[in-house]
Amino acid sequence: MSAEEQRALRDHIRDIPDFPKPGIVFKDITPLLLDPASLDLAVRLLAEWARPREIDYVLAAEARGFILGAALARELGVGFVPARKPGKLPHDTVSAEYILEYGVDALEMHADALADGARVLLHDDLLATGGTARALAELIEAAGAEIVGCAFLVELTFLGGRERLAGYDVHALLSYDGE
Repeated sequence: MSAEEQRALRDHIRDIPDFPKPGIVFKDITPLLLDPASLDLAVRLLAEWARPREIDYVLAAEARGFILGAALARELGVGFVPARKPGKLPHDTVSAEYILEYGVDALEMHADALADGARVLLHDDLLATGGTARALAELIEAAGAEIVGCAFLVELTFLGGRERLAGYDVHALLSYDGE
């Protein structure tokens, strides 16, 4: 990614201090989503990284992960698997709990969403402590599928989330070394 492309993306992500609680600086991607050129750029750059991995599915977390995850799946011409909050999916589910930097949560997917051997790109908009991504990895691997990469729009490197994904091919378009 060129410096110009990185600047174009970074210019469309704003900081919201003390959200969702004091001490957290929320990376708001809404301005990026509102700008068609920036949205297209983000999806294109993620797809360029993902395409050589021969992916069958993109699996992404509710809710912000769905936005780019579904667009990325469409760009790659592959299926999309939603990982949702508990109680949101209407069929048999499997779940994984995880710890956020500000609480505990869980994600579920349909038990039949991934076939054994499926090649899956794990996606979320942001990698922070790695709790959400680790839960997604557990869901994918419990289904017998293979994680061929983990792609994020933003990585907060100072929170060490990449370490929770040791052994996986991790990519982020933007990284922030501090709040």
